[in-house]
Amino acid sequence: MTYLAVSISGRNLSQFEQRLAEASQAGAEMLELRVDYLDNLTPEAVAPILAASRQTHLPTILTCRDKAEGGIGTWSQKIRTKILVEAITAGVEFVDCEFANFIDGTKAAILAALAARPQTRLILSAHQFEGTFDDLPLLYESIRTACPQAIPKLIYTARHINDCFAAFDLLKDKDADTITFAMGPAGAVSRILAKKLGAFLTFAALDDQQATAPGQWSVRKLKQSFRWDSINAGTEILGVIGDPVGHSLSPAVFNACFTKDNLNALYLPFWVQDEREGLDAFLDNVLRRPWLNFAGFSVTIPHKTHAINYVSGKGEYVEPLAVTIGAANTLKIGCNGIITAYNTDYIGAMDALTDALGIERHQLHSKKVAVIGAGGVSRAVVAGLVDAGAEVTIYNRTESKARHLAEEYRCRSAGLETLASLDADIVINCTSIGMAPNVDASPLPAELFKPHMTAFDTIYTPRETRFLKEAAAAGCRVVNGTEMFIRQAIAQYRIYTGREPNEATIRSVVYS
Repeated sequence: MTYLAVSISGRNLSQFEQRLAEASQAGAEMLELRVDYLDNLTPEAVAPILAASRQTHLPTILTCRDKAEGGIGTWSQKIRTKILVEAITAGVEFVDCEFANFIDGTKAAILAALAARPQTRLILSAHQFEGTFDDLPLLYESIRTACPQAIPKLIYTARHINDCFAAFDLLKDKDADTITFAMGPAGAVSRILAKKLGAFLTFAALDDQQATAPGQWSVRKLKQSFRWDSINAGTEILGVIGDPVGHSLSPAVFNACFTKDNLNALYLPFWVQDEREGLDAFLDNVLRRPWLNFAGFSVTIPHKTHAINYVSGKGEYVEPLAVTIGAANTLKIGCNGIITAYNTDYIGAMDALTDALGIERHQLHSKKVAVIGAGGVSRAVVAGLVDAGAEVTIYNRTESKARHLAEEYRCRSAGLETLASLDADIVINCTSIGMAPNVDASPLPAELFKPHMTAFDTIYTPRETRFLKEAAAAGCRVVNGTEMFIRQAIAQYRIYTGREPNEATIRSVVYS
């Protein structure tokens, strides 16, 4: 069993009591008492906190963290050791001691206390807040050698998601109870995947405001959004790849569908930086580790063209539509690490637009359409419009990029400065301008909207962007990106699972 441990901090007994009750109610499976947060750190102050923890009937870790490894306060090693020894004597289930301090002076006192109270287990921890450890397996073996009965806890900071794979490898090869994952936004998914790989525990925050380490999810988020109770060694892993990726609705949508269909699968947000180099390295890491059970990815900004280039470079299958578009938003991983690429943006965009207009696709013929942007989404939108016979002009900040895309599809291109003379029936934003959190931005000045126009924003967070608000105020018909998102997600679900998703489930999540 991998415990979901909730870290509890507080300045006094009252705060601890309140938060212990909240953690127990939220679904914590273990509690960590971070007593280094106390205003007055004494054994007398800690004793009633331990007593309050026992009332929850949950196993408890007593931690009095050294400031050098992320602790609060400047408590001496002498008082911190005394606190740990007193907690062991009082019968706490676990104590956490820094491995460096254990080696340098606390070993004798801790082991003597444990000998008198063998039911308590020792966690020996090491933390690296500036990056990765020089040699994670060596550090693991050093802890196992120094105290074979201890649980090694090795926590480092991921600067890039690819730093997480060292923790995954260690968990796969461990020979005893082990705790390891990566801190920070790039390492957040490693806290969840730790359960799939059989870590002894992973940590969660009580809520988003009370995280005790960077990258901690809240216990409710893990339980409700990321299917914590359903994760096991056989769980298939899917997710959305992007930079940024925190805004994505895809995890909520796909996890709700997996729950509805009772599938042993989990969908996560994978923040992959560094353009093509970062994506290639990430996918290489995934494919080298079939035991992780990765089954597929949605691909968003800025990786849609990188994704198709990766699959093509491997000599694997790319569906003809994706080849035509030159971008993939869907990757599927099959047996023996075979990776294939698809594009569902095309159908999502065309269906969302024509349904909003109440027309068939062929009725887009001769419509004047301005497409703003020349990235992966633009390629799918332009391909669909040109197929329907629309008169397309692509506008982009880098005019050469717009020109190259226009040459591919035999349409027009122009720089953003020419938007002042815009003449279009339909204006489509295919950039990330206006996407959360930068919701005050718009790719088009408000005065350029005219009542006869239709404005379509492929962004879906927020649902009503500034672009759409200003278009509506000018009397335009507006089409938000939510419908495009829903339709392309339905197509992706079919690719991933071979099943028809429950559309009502998807809509209930998206519009909640």
